[in-house]
Amino acid sequence: MTTNGLSVSDAVALAQQLAATSLSDTLPENPEDHASFFGEEVIGGVDANICLRELYLNATAENMTKIINQLEDRLHTGQGETLFEIGLEEDGKSMDLTQSEFDMCLETIRRAADKLNADVTVIHQRNTVVLTSSGKSAQEEGRSNADASRDYFYAHALIRRRPGKVEEMTELRICVVGNVDAGKSTLLGVLTKDMLDDGRGRARVNLFQHKHEIESGRTSSVGMEIMGFDSKGHVITPSMLGKAKLTWDDICLHSPKVLTFMDLAGHEKYLKTTVFGMTGTSPDFAMLMIGSNAGIIGMTKEHLGLALALNVPVFIVITKIDMCPNNVLESTISQLTKILKSSGCRKIPMFINTVGDVLVTAGNFVSERICPIFQVSNVTGQGLDLLKLFLNVIHANGIGKYDPNQPVEYQITDTFSVPGVGTVVSGTVINGIVHVGDQLLLGPDANGHFMSTMVKSIHRKRVNVPVALAGHSASFALKKVKRAGIRKGMVMLSKNAVAKAVYEFEAEILVLYHSTTISQKYQAMLHCGCVRQTAKIIGMDKQVLRTGDRAFVRFRFIQHPEYLKVGTRLLFREGRTKGVGKVVRLFTEAEALKPNPHPQEDVNTVRKKPPNNPPSGSNPIAIEKKASRRHHHHGGGHGTTKADTGHHRTGGGASVAVKT
Repeated sequence: MTTNGLSVSDAVALAQQLAATSLSDTLPENPEDHASFFGEEVIGGVDANICLRELYLNATAENMTKIINQLEDRLHTGQGETLFEIGLEEDGKSMDLTQSEFDMCLETIRRAADKLNADVTVIHQRNTVVLTSSGKSAQEEGRSNADASRDYFYAHALIRRRPGKVEEMTELRICVVGNVDAGKSTLLGVLTKDMLDDGRGRARVNLFQHKHEIESGRTSSVGMEIMGFDSKGHVITPSMLGKAKLTWDDICLHSPKVLTFMDLAGHEKYLKTTVFGMTGTSPDFAMLMIGSNAGIIGMTKEHLGLALALNVPVFIVITKIDMCPNNVLESTISQLTKILKSSGCRKIPMFINTVGDVLVTAGNFVSERICPIFQVSNVTGQGLDLLKLFLNVIHANGIGKYDPNQPVEYQITDTFSVPGVGTVVSGTVINGIVHVGDQLLLGPDANGHFMSTMVKSIHRKRVNVPVALAGHSASFALKKVKRAGIRKGMVMLSKNAVAKAVYEFEAEILVLYHSTTISQKYQAMLHCGCVRQTAKIIGMDKQVLRTGDRAFVRFRFIQHPEYLKVGTRLLFREGRTKGVGKVVRLFTEAEALKPNPHPQEDVNTVRKKPPNNPPSGSNPIAIEKKASRRHHHHGGGHGTTKADTGHHRTGGGASVAVKT
């Protein structure tokens, strides 16, 4: 069941047109625009005046050195892999390679890649038909095979280093989100366990961690699964290694590229866990799952909004197409396309139907405007080959995000106590390089202090490694540290770093949604990297904030200080209220705000007052305020009503308004 022939939206027509158009026809006319069109696919390290056709066909010792330098530069930029295009010059013009010339170029590139311990795999090969003077192809005119062989060839080739040390392995982190019952855990079971589902959830059982998850079929915690690709782009399966079941060690030792899937909860009840999974694990991509039979319901829009707010590139997988009627599928696709094209998303939906669609989309996915859409069935296996190819060729644009030359910064996302080992923390190395035996600072604690500790051992994907680099997710066994003294949100820094924890900070925020207004003393759950704590607004440059407003806001953590950095993105939520922003300034304890003798008007004084002497029971606002007054005058905490609680939470100033 595909979207071919469905005129549900302009996006479908765009995808069909893309599939019917050769890649060379989609190249920009201006040669200077070729680099921006293909991103990293333009061969670097070569003088622009050198003809690549002559370089590849005339493989002298000097030319081979230049080609090896090209590939080495590309592999370094792509973290051990690159998607290479054979048959196009650096300015985007065709090399006009015949079949024999194409084979010579491919052999030259393979020889150069072998010197770098890498394999070359042709993903997709196409030919451009050479037309005669009459406008017909050689075959149509009945010419000989020699004339027909003048057709020009080009191809996409994947160049990837062969598996070496585990610490050099390329890793992509993908968070899997979507509404409950969209098939998230089932799809991960099918992808990682090399088995199709039976339609009753057999593939997802191995991913669950708790008994109640197996009984209900609903994920309640952040589950992790890995999927490995070898140097030729094949998925590592048990049959390849002659085993009945693969361990994480087996996958990592045979895979130069590993995908880590974070299986997040889809139920609204576990939204707090899902938000932490998207902010604390530093995902490179988000895979949004949509059940074709259910459509866009429940938490689907919520999860899409979270990914957009955090600037995480999103691709969409529509599942259960084997059991969905055509009219329901059309309705789901139409609704999805409308949402992606809306002013809030501004995404370009690209429906993936062919291998060519996968390669063109993967090469331009770093722009974050393109949103690939796959349609799969976990029971029949339809569409899974295109999804696996996409996962094989995409690569994260981590330039500037992780810096191994900076002092160490490691964010803790979970803690464990392992018998015989001691306290173990897991998380992501944001900056620097961590070796076994390094002395690091751990904190902040409840008082904002940092303590010294030593890294006894490092594990990466359950494999013991001597070092962890920036961008790697790893687990550290710590010396002389109790698990009770560690929590999620703490960091580990270089021993010479200036470690400061702050209670207060200033952020530039955008209110995505709020039913009424936000003012001072408003409290919300704040997520900033791995930090997750309630914070209160103690100052802002506007009297009140409404949906769509931007402002500079001063927050203060409620419980204990946290380690923050200027420029870090944050997300705050409280009920259905959501907002995003960026940290712009940190305040030390000496710079903390002192109590203001003339506080700004509270939200209760800004709202419209109810009419005088309203009829009994006719105005719920008046009833809430009367209940609030009774509660505060009598000093009682036992008779707090639901209206009181909501009033305190949204306004944060009912008692202040009464006292004044």
